[in-house]
Amino acid sequence: MNLLRKILFPFAVLYGFITTIRNLLFDKGILKSTSFDIPVIAVGNLSVGGTGKTPQIEYLIRLLANQYKVATLSRGYKRKSEGFVLASAISNAEVLGDEPFQFYQKFPNIQVAVDANRTNGITQLLSQDQKPQVILLDDAYQHRKVKAGFYILLSSYGDLYADDFMLPTGNLRESKSGANRANIVIITKCPKNLSDDKQAEIRLKLKLTCSQQIYFTFIDYDDNIYGKDERIAVNEIKNESKLLLAGIAKPTPFFDYLKNENDECLTFPDHHNFSDSDLESIQNKAGNKKIITTEKDYVRLKDSKLVSQLYYLPIKSTFINHHQNFDATILEYIKTNLVT
Repeated sequence: MNLLRKILFPFAVLYGFITTIRNLLFDKGILKSTSFDIPVIAVGNLSVGGTGKTPQIEYLIRLLANQYKVATLSRGYKRKSEGFVLASAISNAEVLGDEPFQFYQKFPNIQVAVDANRTNGITQLLSQDQKPQVILLDDAYQHRKVKAGFYILLSSYGDLYADDFMLPTGNLRESKSGANRANIVIITKCPKNLSDDKQAEIRLKLKLTCSQQIYFTFIDYDDNIYGKDERIAVNEIKNESKLLLAGIAKPTPFFDYLKNENDECLTFPDHHNFSDSDLESIQNKAGNKKIITTEKDYVRLKDSKLVSQLYYLPIKSTFINHHQNFDATILEYIKTNLVT
């Protein structure tokens, strides 16, 4: 695979040229970018793969939902519906996609919508009787047909965009210069004990402007796993023989947190739609053992034949330091741009 990526280097240069021209056309106003008179926060990344967008969106929901009417708008990757859909009691992961459905189930006091056309999605949200006061755009950093009021760029600690290259040689969706659009850069999935010196080294490597803020977060795991009607402490099941199941981009940390030498780990592609044969195979491998999966996978599997032995482990994004500054920056942006 590495050799193939090197062979495809000319295509990476071409792709980088095309995305740079596209961004320039948006920057110059030649391609239309729509703004809205409401606080709109876009969360995304420069690369493909998991950088922790879902826990970061959830962090923002927790920060804002008690003060404001919040809506999330996602593409709804791999959903079986089309166009604009506003989550309701009849929605499921097939209609919304796994991550939006997770938002809907966890945060019943917000609006959750999906639309590949973010401009139309925001317009539809603002046409509702209960209009949101704040809209969070999930994975919309490259969706430049909408001009968000605030941009949060995520980059994984072990896979910094500064060390990467354009697709298909690397994993970048656009040039590293795209980071200049960000108001805040968050380095995700850091070690909990990341030193001040290492943080300073990363700041220097990214060459951010003086107006850009940078923060460092780590993935914090819940103390419990959760099933349909049961909660079990993680320390009680770590030594138990079990089946670990993940259909996410980078499952290794999840496996490492829970597994022991007797466990079997099953990996599926990110956003995988589990077929009947998949379920049969998983059940055969698990036998009578517990099946522990990610929260994102659980929303797709909770109504399947596995439910009686299925559990999930929630995660959240936690700031290593200065979270008060991050919160204050977000709240000040919203306060300044809130429509009254």
